[in-house]
Amino acid sequence: MWGRDNEAGRASLVVCFVRMRHSASTLLLALGVPLMFTACATIGPPQPPSLELPKPPTDLRAVRKGDRVVLTWTAPSVTTDRQRARSVGPTRICRGLEPTLTLCTPVGEAAAQPVAASAQKVSRTYTDSLGGPLQSDDPSSFVTYAIEVLNAGGRSAGLSNQVRVSPVRTLPPPREFAARVTGQGVVLTWANDAPPAGSASVHYLYRVYRRQEGNTEQILAGQIAAGSEPILTLTDSSIEWEKTYEYRAETVTVIARENKPEVQVEGDDTPEIKVFADDVFPPAVPAGLQAVSSGPGQRTFVDLVWAPVSDVDLDGYNVYRREEGAAPVKVNVALLKTPAYRDESVVSGKSYLYSVSAIDVRGNESARSEEAGETVP
Repeated sequence: MWGRDNEAGRASLVVCFVRMRHSASTLLLALGVPLMFTACATIGPPQPPSLELPKPPTDLRAVRKGDRVVLTWTAPSVTTDRQRARSVGPTRICRGLEPTLTLCTPVGEAAAQPVAASAQKVSRTYTDSLGGPLQSDDPSSFVTYAIEVLNAGGRSAGLSNQVRVSPVRTLPPPREFAARVTGQGVVLTWANDAPPAGSASVHYLYRVYRRQEGNTEQILAGQIAAGSEPILTLTDSSIEWEKTYEYRAETVTVIARENKPEVQVEGDDTPEIKVFADDVFPPAVPAGLQAVSSGPGQRTFVDLVWAPVSDVDLDGYNVYRREEGAAPVKVNVALLKTPAYRDESVVSGKSYLYSVSAIDVRGNESARSEEAGETVP
């Protein structure tokens, strides 16, 4: 049975054939060319409709901190047949203990989001919890993650790339975390509760971060191996004075692996503590002061020299002079920038006692040095 549609198609083909024969036969015969006739058009096989399967992500990343694993990936914007995705369904979060996942065992789901209208990449995240039963004391164990992006009909083109994280147990944040400001910087202290290493491949360290108030950038202030001391101390001397900082600390589990990079798993943070780095600390006291007077017959003066102070915020020096039984008086008008001074306001036959102090850029003045005496001839 041809049916009505097939009959119509046959009739069209006959009409096309007749027209082509009528329009071309005269010319071809005149040229002595044999007539050859073909169909007017070729009808190819029908194309299947697009399944709108989102292309699986290839940039899945995983970062663990404490009991949380944060997964990050770029949301797909094209389909497996290289068409722009019109809609994307939810994303399944797949997790397993085997090294390679072949099927998705969902442990969560990221809700569907509209596909971006522009070509701009959209980053997505999901936070999974590694509860107690999933954590392990075996440093060689791993948990494997992948994701599966579904279309609007609940179908997918397969799993994304796969990533692994260590399920090793992490330690709680350090106790008694405290900070105080000294002349050397911010001194941070905390209780050392880390247990002895359970194996040669596992050890612990403490890491301290700081950020300036009003800034989100986290800067590593320092880290210390756990050791055996009950209280640990770290001095952050890279601060800028007269600024406010916020500090936090964490315990890090370090897993050594033969012929492979070590694995570091960060524990949870302490609450942030705020510190104002107010510089009320004077420089070091100058030392090694010596006084030498001019020789007989010369214009009278006393030369003073001393060892330079090495404080990085040193601004200069003051020189003090007194006579026996009197109070010291500053003799320099401007702050001295070098560790030397010539006192020309002296009188022959008198004895003088000198001392020196150091001044920093914020005007903090040190105590005066030990005195050096000299009699002018």
